[in-house]
Amino acid sequence: MIDIDNKIVHFDIFKKCFACDLSKCKGRCCVEGDSGAPLEVEEERILKEILPIIYNNLTKEGKDVIDNKGISMIDVEGELTTTISGEKGACVFVQFTEDKIAYCTIEKAWEEGLIDFRKPISCHLYPIRIKKYSSFDAVNYNIWEICKDAILNGDEKNIKIFEFLKEPLIRKYGEEWYHEMCIAADYLKGEK
Repeated sequence: MIDIDNKIVHFDIFKKCFACDLSKCKGRCCVEGDSGAPLEVEEERILKEILPIIYNNLTKEGKDVIDNKGISMIDVEGELTTTISGEKGACVFVQFTEDKIAYCTIEKAWEEGLIDFRKPISCHLYPIRIKKYSSFDAVNYNIWEICKDAILNGDEKNIKIFEFLKEPLIRKYGEEWYHEMCIAADYLKGEK
């Protein structure tokens, strides 16, 4: 692991390849799992604020769950997450294209210029998961079987996780921090 300004980054993020391939996985990370997308407290507030703007674009099931349980929940690990619906744990904010690819209603509204919040940072950063501790953040690669096509695609294109997630990493920690990450990546290449 490498410490970059109190963010402890796992070596896999520098060394492993990854590039989402929605045509193959169909966005399963948004519709499967034990809990919803991890949320920061500020993001929960933002979701409540933008809900009236995106509500009519949600699925009927998503609306029903939000009407009954709200937009967020505390999962089994005590973490704040988006609320889920259905048997497999679909995020209440998920929609589907005609060819059954899951997409985020929040992000679609952002793309259309209706809101200025793109989506929860945990979604934008996936497959990176961040665990906050009192004095540092642990920045880890979350390995999930449903992402095997993203690993193959990343290997084929030689795109490392930190390169694939440049935009959300900058969104989370800033350009200067990402620049330091690139310096660390170059250092690790030289260690071979």
